[in-house]
Amino acid sequence: MHRLQRALDALVDRVDTPAPIVLIDVMQQNIDRMQHFAVRHNLQLRPHVKTHKCVEIGRLQIEAGAVGITAGNVGEAEVFAEAGFGDVFLAYPVWPAGTKGERIRQLARITRLRVGADNVAAIDALADAMGDEPERLQIVVEVDCGAGRSGAPPETAGDLALAARKRGLVPVGVYTYPGHGSSGPGVRELAARDQEVALTAAVRSFAGVGMTAEVVSAGSTPTVAFSTTSLITEIRPGEYVFCDMNNTRLGACDEDQIALFVAATVVSDRVPGQVILDIGTKALGREGNPRLGYGQIAGMKAVLSKLNEYHGFLTVPPEERRPGVGTVLPMVPNHVCPIVNNFEELVVTDSQGTTLRWPVAARGLLS
Repeated sequence: MHRLQRALDALVDRVDTPAPIVLIDVMQQNIDRMQHFAVRHNLQLRPHVKTHKCVEIGRLQIEAGAVGITAGNVGEAEVFAEAGFGDVFLAYPVWPAGTKGERIRQLARITRLRVGADNVAAIDALADAMGDEPERLQIVVEVDCGAGRSGAPPETAGDLALAARKRGLVPVGVYTYPGHGSSGPGVRELAARDQEVALTAAVRSFAGVGMTAEVVSAGSTPTVAFSTTSLITEIRPGEYVFCDMNNTRLGACDEDQIALFVAATVVSDRVPGQVILDIGTKALGREGNPRLGYGQIAGMKAVLSKLNEYHGFLTVPPEERRPGVGTVLPMVPNHVCPIVNNFEELVVTDSQGTTLRWPVAARGLLS
């Protein structure tokens, strides 16, 4: 029997499905492994909390040695700052419209706050938001390394840092995201190389205007194994804490490092070669495709081939036994981050079957 199925069987009478189950033993090993990796390569670890959105898990990461956390939006940063996290990097090119300007100003008063920026207009808006306290806000210039997302051309990083300093903000360095490292097997190392080239140019751009990039920040879980050059000062992986099928396929983690699965119940078996599970897009999102599947049952070849809002269509190969109605199965998601955001709490268990329920404190916070 697969280890995830054994863990599920030990607590099946205590959970209502669908439910996200976290194996705390495995998760702690993942946390410790990444921390040891960072120490071994003289890197600071600043994990991205968008993956778990859970204060208790963030505390485990800090206790293991992380220097602070990375957040994806102001709401996430607020939740963790209010919970006592004293060093937060909001790694996003925030435009401080609406109430965000005042919220950022308040955040900078209760935690050491760094915010990403990739254009002068945003830098000016952030400075305006800080009023007479611009020195409280640190700016990390975002540069693009080939992902084609946000991020300025690396050679302009110094000019953006100068713009921030002229407005009284504190530019501390540069960051990037090698998102193209998740595009398929064999590209992780190439994306990390692109990351190094971009960060090198950005650091050089800082030096060209007489400034030093004290922070040189890299991501992500798929590329972190190749982000060990002496230029980089910190890493920002997120998914490593749970791992998922995407990272397993990319070679960024092993199956025995998967620490989160979704418990799902077979509710119908009317169609030959198929059963219906009580998990659909409301629980899983739409990560995947019909060929790859939208999630895989641990220990089986069977994958979710289609999703409705509350129905998961599990296609069962002829060589596998079709699970009967009422069977509870462990579904491993393709991408773990959206899963967590769909649930109010995580069911946390250990090898002894002990269960805790930890709130997903930053659930649904998108702004």
